[in-house]
Amino acid sequence: MLAVLLLVYAVYQHVQLKNLGEKVENINEEAARKIKDAEEEIKLQKKEALLFAKEALQKERQEFETEVRERRQEIGRNEKRLIEKEEKLENKMQAAVERESELAKKIDELYEKEDYLADIVGKQTRELERISGLTSEEAKKILLEQLEKELKLEAAHLIRENEAYIKETSNVKAREILSTTMQRCAVDQAVESTVSVVNLPNDEMKGRIIGREGRNIRALETLTGVDLIIDDTPEAVVLSCFDPVRREIARLALEKLISDGRIHPVRIEDMVEKAKTEIEETMYKEGETAAFELGVMNLHSEVVKTLGRLLYRTSYGQNVLKHSLEVGHLAGMLATELGANVEVAKRAGLIHDIGKALDQTQEGTHIQLGVDFARKYGEKEDIIHAIEAHHDDVVANSVEAVLVKIADALSAGRPGARRDTLEIYIKRIKKLEEIATGYEGIKRSFAVQAGREVRVLVQPTVFDDVAASKLARDIAKKIETELDYPGQIRVTVVREVRTTEIAK
Repeated sequence: MLAVLLLVYAVYQHVQLKNLGEKVENINEEAARKIKDAEEEIKLQKKEALLFAKEALQKERQEFETEVRERRQEIGRNEKRLIEKEEKLENKMQAAVERESELAKKIDELYEKEDYLADIVGKQTRELERISGLTSEEAKKILLEQLEKELKLEAAHLIRENEAYIKETSNVKAREILSTTMQRCAVDQAVESTVSVVNLPNDEMKGRIIGREGRNIRALETLTGVDLIIDDTPEAVVLSCFDPVRREIARLALEKLISDGRIHPVRIEDMVEKAKTEIEETMYKEGETAAFELGVMNLHSEVVKTLGRLLYRTSYGQNVLKHSLEVGHLAGMLATELGANVEVAKRAGLIHDIGKALDQTQEGTHIQLGVDFARKYGEKEDIIHAIEAHHDDVVANSVEAVLVKIADALSAGRPGARRDTLEIYIKRIKKLEEIATGYEGIKRSFAVQAGREVRVLVQPTVFDDVAASKLARDIAKKIETELDYPGQIRVTVVREVRTTEIAK
């Protein structure tokens, strides 16, 4: 049985080997066939690639030959143009040489004529000197004196004849611009003061504010830096301080304490801190509102906050924040009328007095403090220059700087905007009268209408009507040069001639 199984297994293995041999033979035949096909395909691809390369080379060669041909043609045309230009230049040079030669001849002729004319003039001059008995210098001096008199008289006549016309024509545009720019600038003005008054519900509140042995009033004065004046004034407490912000903080804190009713040092400290926070927020909000109203963007937060601080600052009775807004509006509208940079004019006008928010806590003028502050927080040089030039500390070298200076004068000089101190007013009146009486032939001068007009009485034998007109103009020019004043000053020259006869 085992032998049969071995025989069957041997037969099976033989059959398997035979089949495997046939498969191997078939695989070898298939591989040989595929190798042959691949070789043929590779040969075909080589031929195609060679043909494609030849065609591409031929195409590039044709394009190169075409480009070379076009370049040669262009070079030929350029050479032709250059040759033509050289010929034209040679012709022009030749013409220039010929013209130069002609000019040299004409110059020689002119020199000869000049010498000839000089001889004639010399002879005529000597003859005139002999006839007149005067030298040429003496005659020239006499002629110049006569000419000077005639010119002065003619100038005075022209000034008198054209004065009304000049005023009308020059003022039309100015009135139009000013009426346009000032029509929206009616702002409320606060009176400058160093004290604030807080009303009390009753006089008993004064004792609570003072506190036991004065501890409440001392705490409030120490925390705010403000003096509280409690006197016999019924139902009122006076706060005194040169810093308007501290005075406002004290006023607000005191009003809160009165409303709350609980007044003791700890409560006072809390209310002062709350008042400081509210004032800080108010200043920032007011500065932001002012910038928004003028359309001024990208101001630094510290600039906005300091700008809002001007709400509590006054100058000659004029609120500085309102004044800055007014200057920004005026400068912007003037810039619009004149075609200048409106954004620069508005921005510079808004922050031109920002130094006044710092001059009570730092050393220096408000202009220098404003310049340093603006430069510190990244303002551009044209804005800084306008701040520096608005009081003529430096010469204004841009249209916008001039417009800010004009707008500042308009805002400060309009009626009711500011109030001068009595000392400044008296000095200005005396200076006006001194300027008017500084000319020969003047009897007296009077400053009237609060310094808005100067009336000058002249000697009628020294000044005629024409000379009086010229005198008024000279005095007005001198006032413009030597005085700083708001608005305008009228100069009136009075020449009176009285003739008296007695009938017998």
